[in-house]
Amino acid sequence: MTDAALKTLTGITLALALILTFTVSDYYIFNRISFLDGENTFNVFFVISQWVKKAGYLLLPLAVFYNKRSCADIAKYILPVFIVVSTATFGNFFDITMLTESASPADKVYASINEFIPKAANMALFFTACATELLACVLLFVRDGFKVSGKNFIYLPFAIIAVTPLNIFENFFDINDFSRNDFLWFKNFTLWHFLALAILIGLTVGSYYFLRKKDGDKQRDFLAAAAIVLLIQYHSKDSMVMGDGYNVYDTVFACIPLFICNIGVYIASFSVLLRKKLLYSISFFVHAAGALTVFIYFGKDEMSNYGIFCSYSILYFCLTHCILFALSVLPSALGHYKFKPKDCVIPLIYYCLVIILATVASGVISSASMNFEYDGYKLQEGEWLKPNYAFTQINPLPIPFDYIPFKIWNCEFYLSYLIALYAVYVGLFWAFTGGYYAFIAIRRRILRGVRVSEPIPETVAEAAATEEENDGNE
Repeated sequence: MTDAALKTLTGITLALALILTFTVSDYYIFNRISFLDGENTFNVFFVISQWVKKAGYLLLPLAVFYNKRSCADIAKYILPVFIVVSTATFGNFFDITMLTESASPADKVYASINEFIPKAANMALFFTACATELLACVLLFVRDGFKVSGKNFIYLPFAIIAVTPLNIFENFFDINDFSRNDFLWFKNFTLWHFLALAILIGLTVGSYYFLRKKDGDKQRDFLAAAAIVLLIQYHSKDSMVMGDGYNVYDTVFACIPLFICNIGVYIASFSVLLRKKLLYSISFFVHAAGALTVFIYFGKDEMSNYGIFCSYSILYFCLTHCILFALSVLPSALGHYKFKPKDCVIPLIYYCLVIILATVASGVISSASMNFEYDGYKLQEGEWLKPNYAFTQINPLPIPFDYIPFKIWNCEFYLSYLIALYAVYVGLFWAFTGGYYAFIAIRRRILRGVRVSEPIPETVAEAAATEEENDGNE
């Protein structure tokens, strides 16, 4: 009964936390820290308590669903303190709104859409989430007792760092002080671009070497923790687009996961959380290539507004895509899964369906936005919405493909471009697949070489045995 109650409370807490990300206030506070509540600032004690509570969204699932005693000890002794502090120091947290007198007419239209969760509902969700998280911590005492190991608390800083609100660095600079020509501005093929690519490779390779000597269960636990971190960081964007904006996006419609890497966050995360090979095959063949591609070419600079290298937009983009790529390739690199050519069929169909859905959704939302209004003001041309999945409308490729036009409601699309978009991805898909089979061939050759040597390291022997068993099963 205790385990069932713990799982239920944890599930409710995470569900409420997800809904709360669709409020302006959720992440709006982290780049406006002060020691006293002000008109547009928030008490440092409240901000820190909210940060630690977000670490709880990582600790509680690991403690409850993965029976990690270290996470349970931290959750039951640390989280309650910060939960109580947050309920006592919230100040003007629930009064945050973008519907201000100084806002432009278009911004007021956007705000009227974004602030679809009223203040009363926001407060009810917030305090209910605090209560369920607190009750889950209490039940951990019932399940595990009061005995605690001091060394377990060494993981607390790692949990807090893992869920760092990425806009917190904006307390130290004003993004409006920098122009697109500034050295610190993130653009294609600059120092910051190549640094991001190096971090992508370094994180993936470093994680592989960190995990390869651990047993399979520990590898899967690490990947599950990374998946939870990815989901937490990914959903920070919900609040950001409705508050300060993310890149060039200002409305909640940009949070609909139809951009290929956005839906990839769910596919990759649930592939390791649920351990489903079908989900992982899609993650590996489609989303690994997608995440890698955007690191090589971020799209036309004039279409983006990433800001300087340490602004929220670029930190969010790089972190989520780095973890997405790592989750998409590490299970195969570690020998958890092997694929045959037939496993490529469903990912190819899946990507085709994503393009179709994104095209339809983009056309419907952009067309509908032409009639959006607030307080007598109707959005004008240039203010109409083009969410991130409007890549089906806006060609980010350096070559035009404006042939075979067709319309969805009021928006024009080009079938030639959509076909080219799919063809480019299929080409990347097969290139990535070829790289995978080359890696498998090299890995098998290395393992066979090690197999005949003496002594055989235990972890390599286990990997070889696993591969032989997989070959037999297939």
